[in-house]
Amino acid sequence: MKSQAPTPEQIIYLVDDDEALRDSLAWLLESQGFKVAAFASAEDFLKAWRPEFNGCLLLDVRMPGMSGLELHERLRAQYSTLPIIFITGHGDVPMAVAALKKGAVDFIEKPFNDTELLRLVSQCLVSEQEHRARRRQDAEVSRRLDQLTQREREVLDLIIAGKLNKQIADVLGISIKTVEVHRARVMEKMAAQSLAELVQNVMAIEGVQRA
Repeated sequence: MKSQAPTPEQIIYLVDDDEALRDSLAWLLESQGFKVAAFASAEDFLKAWRPEFNGCLLLDVRMPGMSGLELHERLRAQYSTLPIIFITGHGDVPMAVAALKKGAVDFIEKPFNDTELLRLVSQCLVSEQEHRARRRQDAEVSRRLDQLTQREREVLDLIIAGKLNKQIADVLGISIKTVEVHRARVMEKMAAQSLAELVQNVMAIEGVQRA
């Protein structure tokens, strides 16, 4: 049974100085329907990297010149959202674990099982796709929030605080009918189908902004 194929825009970026391993991995991944872009060094990948890269990065820990760990740090400094799976030798495991604490997705140890590698890559791509969809949704919620008037935003904040219409009216010094009008406009502008959806979407955005 083949692994789940990625969406067309997702690419497996493979960075390893071992040409034989690089070719072997590229063949394995491509045989399962994945699109692969291979690089012989961290420097080469960094030159090609763009913020819009989607998919995942298979990255060797030890390489001549810039190491995989150094590349990871450089990408973090540039706010890359590309998930990273480290390829490690036995002695590199502690370093790979340390990288996990800095945001890497996982690591796989040489010599690795092909099935395990494909499983890990498939999981990584599904997760990356979900996170990308969430980022798009968050961006859309932020855009809609910017369209609210000051009064609508005040009403929204009180809705999120759990206030009823009468309480909102008392706090803002307006009529309940006016609160209902603002509330309806907020729901329309935020394209929310329910109060729960409205609260969840806005709280998700505010959580990201606070972080």
